[in-house]
Amino acid sequence: MLREEPMKHQPEIAAAQSRRILYTSRDVRWDAGIVPVSGTLYFPQGRAPSGGWPLVAWAHGTLGVADTCAPSWTGHAPRDASYINKWLQQGFAVVATDYQGLGGPGPHPYLIWQAEGRSVLDSVRAALQAHPQQLANRLVITGQSQGSGASLGASYIAPGYAPELKLLATIASGLVATFPHGPVAAGDGRIHGTPPRLEMLRLIGGSLADDAPAPESLVTDNGAKLLARARVSCMPELGHVQRRLHLNANNAFIGGSERITSVLKPVTDMPSARFPAPLFLATGLADRTLSPYHQYAAVAALCAAGNPLEWKTYQGITHNGIVNTAFADELTFVQAVLAGKPRPDSCGTLVVPGKAQPALKDILYNN
Repeated sequence: MLREEPMKHQPEIAAAQSRRILYTSRDVRWDAGIVPVSGTLYFPQGRAPSGGWPLVAWAHGTLGVADTCAPSWTGHAPRDASYINKWLQQGFAVVATDYQGLGGPGPHPYLIWQAEGRSVLDSVRAALQAHPQQLANRLVITGQSQGSGASLGASYIAPGYAPELKLLATIASGLVATFPHGPVAAGDGRIHGTPPRLEMLRLIGGSLADDAPAPESLVTDNGAKLLARARVSCMPELGHVQRRLHLNANNAFIGGSERITSVLKPVTDMPSARFPAPLFLATGLADRTLSPYHQYAAVAALCAAGNPLEWKTYQGITHNGIVNTAFADELTFVQAVLAGKPRPDSCGTLVVPGKAQPALKDILYNN
């Protein structure tokens, strides 16, 4: 831990303490050595149990790559703050990395699970080192969308990178990871193709090879306007610019979608391997950001690799809605793991999902 300080109160988070933290990690994308990474740390109300609070490490979804998008700068979005608070209410402390380069110096390695996983694990190390009397080395990692890749990435590298951490369970929702050697081909996963605003984040977030053309040489004149905004703005503004300029993959990039796909590395690809802790995976069947079938392909690959896992699907729940909707099942899963109780293994009962469903209305954050 390099530094920590009180963080402005958020109404959705009823923490005894809210801290902004700065800690060190090691860059794996650009070989930049030791890098400072920012994040947040929350303690539950009440007296810590003997041995300290168990710790949840939260990995957030896509916000952008500009420093101003970092939750430690802006506060967590209400959806994520509500999710963090649910864990606090159940007696877990929560550490939430911003990720390398998001809120700290250097570029943000967007969707690069090896780097994001290090940011997650090093946030846990920093929290445990700084608060040994309040926190227990009993870890649950959870993440959604971009953070689902960070969560799985952290779990995968933990035995070699942070073997001292006692990882009990891993949770991932809105699965972004791809497994090219799995039994089911996932395809792009995005129902209407990848939006230009997300491809811009990849162009400047480490998905280009070091000897690839500069991002500015790959975009059209209007695409360059979106690229420039991506360097300094967050997702809501990027969505506004994309709509105002009527951008799509074919008019934002020189050579269209095929050209941009050919120069971007498949950074979400993961090996089909055994993970060191039980897995809970959650998919909203109304997810139109990452299709339910794409997520099914990831689950099938993890099953084929011999991982015991629980996969829950949710009727009418979207990519955003899954974060809080799945919490009750996640908590049941974690409590069973902590108690040493057996959990159902979904691998023998996987059902191929159909097309994305209409979203249920009147459910908070289910847009």
